[in-house]
Amino acid sequence: MAPITSALLRPFAWLGGGVLSVLADQGRWGIFITRSLFGAVSPPYKLAPVVKEARLIGFDSLSIIAFTGFFTGMVLGLQGYHTLKLFSAEAWLGTGVVKGLLRELGPVLSALLLTGRAGSALCAQIGVMRISEQIDAIECMAIDTFNFLISPKLIAGVISLPLLTLIFCGVGVFGGYVASCPILGINPGAFYDGMVSKVERQDIRMCLVKSVCFGFLVITICAYNGYSVMKLKAKGAAGVSHATTRAVVFSSVNILMWDYLLTSVLM
Repeated sequence: MAPITSALLRPFAWLGGGVLSVLADQGRWGIFITRSLFGAVSPPYKLAPVVKEARLIGFDSLSIIAFTGFFTGMVLGLQGYHTLKLFSAEAWLGTGVVKGLLRELGPVLSALLLTGRAGSALCAQIGVMRISEQIDAIECMAIDTFNFLISPKLIAGVISLPLLTLIFCGVGVFGGYVASCPILGINPGAFYDGMVSKVERQDIRMCLVKSVCFGFLVITICAYNGYSVMKLKAKGAAGVSHATTRAVVFSSVNILMWDYLLTSVLM
């Protein structure tokens, strides 16, 4: 009877082990976030590392943000035109473009692009520093790893993503205008009036709140996966590769999940 009982209980043991593993990982992530926040408010306070990380995370992502934003706005204008044309409501196209960008597409797509461009590089950088024992060397010199390495990236990410999102939305509105007025023949005055008169403070607030939250999620998830690369089964270069893939996937899923949660709260 013992072998049969063991076989029956094996799926429950596997499920329980998986749940415990997830809970332990979430607990380590929570501790990582807490130490990162304490590192951000603890001395020494240095502006140069934050500026350097803001350039790497924000400025270097500007071209891909602007390029994607422009064509997202064009697609939004094209699709919106053919939808509104069914109801003879083409005059509302400007409203649909700007609200769609500010409320949803701007924050979400900017965060996803930041994850793929900067988040993956950040995770790989910290992962290589971990497996090459550079982080251990920093700790041996009695330097707070989080204040020195993680917190500047977190501050830069939280500051950079809202700015990138506003640029994405601005360029996207211009792309929507190009697709709607010169190409499809929408009256420019109607497009501008629908865009300006219907934008509310709530739209901008939702855009900024989502951007700050997404920036926080992307940096903490990517940095945590790089920092914890030694806890993975794969070691060395394979471990860094696995951690980077894991960071991008988890960041993307969390962005979409928190987008729904924030939208349901802020609407």
